[in-house]
Amino acid sequence: MTTMRFFVIGSWTEGMLHFQKLRPFIVSYEQASITAQVYRLPAGIPVIVSGGDDEIIGQLVELKYDETLISLMDAFHGVHLTEATKGLHLRSTITAKKASGLLEEAQVYLYNPKKISAKAQKIAGGVWLETMRSDPPLSEQLTERQRMYVLKLGAAKGRDIIPINDLTLYRELMKLELIVDKGRRLALSSLGKEVYNHLI
Repeated sequence: MTTMRFFVIGSWTEGMLHFQKLRPFIVSYEQASITAQVYRLPAGIPVIVSGGDDEIIGQLVELKYDETLISLMDAFHGVHLTEATKGLHLRSTITAKKASGLLEEAQVYLYNPKKISAKAQKIAGGVWLETMRSDPPLSEQLTERQRMYVLKLGAAKGRDIIPINDLTLYRELMKLELIVDKGRRLALSSLGKEVYNHLI
């Protein structure tokens, strides 16, 4: 069986949303660390950025190799297959240190530093888990009504119109900057799209 190792943080770690989606492909996972830096995006999602000298604690996840799965993970992370620097993330090989002290090579999704917005914040010391516990990502703070509408809007195709009949809900989503009003129809803002990706 061919396998592939990934160093992950955030929603890709044990007990989190995307980890559960990987579950059928997971062969093993364990705590590990790398040297890098972590930023918190406006939606509250932590991302790894190369450079820096923080010890980032995450997990080393070994997956059954499946081309479709890797393609889906690359697409989720916005990897640009022909020009890496144009992508949201770059998939790179990195050396991770396991809790036992052994070193393992693994794939890691590094956020493109050119794409970091002014609203993103560097997490001092790379303690992303503590930050997520004290201030959960926006996707976890939404009410059920807000979450359902973001999911409906995110799943809409082309120029579909998804009506919003609740003025209070409209105001809440506008205040959170999750939607934009395009006159005859509403659409997710870039922040809204980021939140949507962490709801599905």
